Amino acid sequence: MSEKSVVSYSHEPVLLKEVLEILSPKKNMLILDATFGRGGHSQALLDQGCGVLAFDRDPEAVAAAEKMKAARGDDLLKIQRGNFAQLSLDNALQGTFDGILMDLGVSSPQLDQAERGFSFQQDGPLDMRMDPEKGVSAADLVNQMGEADIAQLIWRLGEESQSRKIAAHIVKERQLRPIETTLHLAALVEKAVGGRKGSKIHPATKTFQALRMAVNEELESLEIMLQSIPSLLKKGGRLAVISFHALEDRRVKSFIHKHSQEEIRGDAYAFGVPNKDYCLKKLGRWLPEQEEIKRNVRSRSARLRGAEKIS
Repeated sequence: MSEKSVVSYSHEPVLLKEVLEILSPKKNMLILDATFGRGGHSQALLDQGCGVLAFDRDPEAVAAAEKMKAARGDDLLKIQRGNFAQLSLDNALQGTFDGILMDLGVSSPQLDQAERGFSFQQDGPLDMRMDPEKGVSAADLVNQMGEADIAQLIWRLGEESQSRKIAAHIVKERQLRPIETTLHLAALVEKAVGGRKGSKIHPATKTFQALRMAVNEELESLEIMLQSIPSLLKKGGRLAVISFHALEDRRVKSFIHKHSQEEIRGDAYAFGVPNKDYCLKKLGRWLPEQEEIKRNVRSRSARLRGAEKIS
């Protein structure tokens, strides 16, 4: 673990102003930060006098949280290493939180450290594990999965239209030598699909996204956590979720919609029936302002949705 990654990494949290508007932090409130990252959002909440319970499965993020806690000299921040999905198993936390924040996806420090293997812009081992001590790596997947399974994975999680062509190139290449580095895979994908005229994103973007999400079981964890939110929030508690691509955002949107309808209507229910899952009020959807995008280009794809527990 590098000293720079834990101590001196400068991080601007995405949509911070909007997150604070949703959560309305006040002294003595308890907020769950389900994805601590480098703690930009948590720091702002702590500065308002909130207590924060933070989760992260990345040991470098946990180390950053411990350093933040020590620097503050108070007991407002508590950090647990682990996947936020495990909260669904903790009955002791039901009805505990005044607010829940989820900032999904990969963090800037993870992208910027070549040795973590998340980025195709610099060479490093093809890893992509948010917890580098657990699970299979992206290299394991591309070197061991069958061609049809690779194509399906890249299509399902990356929404990549050229997934079959990419999978065929991967299988052909690994017969010659293992695919073990980020730039090796990125060059292979670029060769498979060619340059995309007018595209602003690298040809390997969707493939890397798909592999990262598969390695870390991101959608599965999100689904588990979303189902736990109604029981974790107090009445009047608020939810803020930042997502960075449509697969996540659609799930968050669907969850909030499902739980914010008083009645279920449709062909089977001509007059509507009470919705047993009704417990939320939609607060809206926010996008980063142009000024923020200019400061932090990685915020450009961020989408923030908010809701409040009403019953």
